[in-house]
Amino acid sequence: MNRVDFLSTFIDQVKIFVRGGRGGNGAASFRREKYVPRGGPDGGNGGDGGDVILVASPHKNTLIHLSYRPHLRAEGGGHGQGSKKNGSKALPLEVEVPVGTVIKDENGVQLGDLLQNGAKAVVARGGRGGRGNTCFATSRYRAPSFAEKGEPGEERTLLLELKLLADVGLVGFPNAGKSTFLAHISAARPKIAGYPFTTLTPQLGVVYLGEERSFVVADLPGIIEGAHRGAGLGHRFLKHIERSRLLLYLVDMAATEKREPLDDYLQLKEELERYHEELAQKPAIIAANKMDLPGAAENLQRFREKVSGDELYPISGVTGEGIRSLLEALYRRLQEEHLYAEEEDVDAGVIYLPPLQGTELSVHRDGEIFVVQGDEVEKAVLRADLHNEEGLRRFQDLIERLGVENELLKAGVQEGDTVKIGELEFLYSP
Repeated sequence: MNRVDFLSTFIDQVKIFVRGGRGGNGAASFRREKYVPRGGPDGGNGGDGGDVILVASPHKNTLIHLSYRPHLRAEGGGHGQGSKKNGSKALPLEVEVPVGTVIKDENGVQLGDLLQNGAKAVVARGGRGGRGNTCFATSRYRAPSFAEKGEPGEERTLLLELKLLADVGLVGFPNAGKSTFLAHISAARPKIAGYPFTTLTPQLGVVYLGEERSFVVADLPGIIEGAHRGAGLGHRFLKHIERSRLLLYLVDMAATEKREPLDDYLQLKEELERYHEELAQKPAIIAANKMDLPGAAENLQRFREKVSGDELYPISGVTGEGIRSLLEALYRRLQEEHLYAEEEDVDAGVIYLPPLQGTELSVHRDGEIFVVQGDEVEKAVLRADLHNEEGLRRFQDLIERLGVENELLKAGVQEGDTVKIGELEFLYSP
């Protein structure tokens, strides 16, 4: 696998289109049974359309599956039938996404956040099923011959962004030895090589200390100067550090890249602070790496004098020197800060995105056509049985009650003018 192919397997941002299922149509039916006079209406209701639901799953660690399937449409509800048989409600379309997925609208406004295994977000509600003619029968109106159509489901475009959840975020410059360190302390097997940006995507590793003690470490692509502005690869993944409960700065104490260790450390802190001010304030520990190489001991002595207030552990990712002490310190620090909490695979509740903003009733002219807009009146058009004389009459009564005729008169409509509501066009007649 070449480097480009490897990078393409980790997708942490996608744009998707979601649509709830359409509601089933109600039935206009009459009971017809031998020797039973006046059977009456018996049309059943249509079933509701299915919802589109995103489910946080530990089995997903990237959004790549949605980059191949960006359109998510739930099934429609079943149609009503005679004998008062209601249509079946459609099953929801449940799509797994990684834990830590953030849901945003097209403008980048956050709508939801799936932080726990099993958390669900209903991102598009299914449409309501239409009512059968049984529902319109009254003591005065005993034989309605019309039924409602089902409503379309919600539809919207969403931006999904993955922010990894980890206890410890591993931060360092390219070639600082982060991948070697992660491979030493966990079962993760990141690519290890002697050139910058060997790590092209975030890597997660679980550290087991025994006695049911463990925590998760995230290794991110190396950060370089200007990463907060988009330089290098690190800028793509800085957002993943936001949710780390503790930071581990890994510093090349042997200066193998001809850089001063202190400069590296200060530059790392500056890049994080410029990206997000709170990042630099997170609890942190420093790991002075590559202590097995010449010159590291001398550099460490000078480094300690400048950062004497920070917790520091000399280690070697190759030989394992000092690593056990560092891991114990990380776990202890997590406990002391009350930041480590083992997530359970339980039902974490359901998030409902806020309803789409509706439009008020309005009328405007588009050339010679009077265009009527408004959620209620447009839904009335979609539900109406316009091929049935009684259904058409009921629709006319409904739009009059909604104030459509008054608005048309205010806009100057005359008899014979064309009026458009949704996809419906008709000639106005007072």
